[in-house]
Amino acid sequence: MEKWTQEQYATRLQEMKQEAHDKMWLYIEVNAKELMNECEPGVKGNTTTCCKAMLDAMLEGDGFIVEPKVKTKVAGTLTIRYYVDNLHPGRRKYSEVNQ
Repeated sequence: MEKWTQEQYATRLQEMKQEAHDKMWLYIEVNAKELMNECEPGVKGNTTTCCKAMLDAMLEGDGFIVEPKVKTKVAGTLTIRYYVDNLHPGRRKYSEVNQ
């Protein structure tokens, strides 16, 4: 099985956010290891790609539930709360607000 790209993970995260938004949920919490198991069952060694997509998908107001202690924040324990009540494309990225 071919490993997923960062773009594929980004697309899946956006789908998850939209599904939750359509259900009128306030937020979703996504864990890197669980997301990888859902998208790529049995595939090992794609943690960096998954985590980078998750971090890039963070928007202003989103936050860490479990923030890995390593500087890159790349770890299977990475868990992010994405707020889905406002999916407006004009929302600023988390990285732009929290430098």
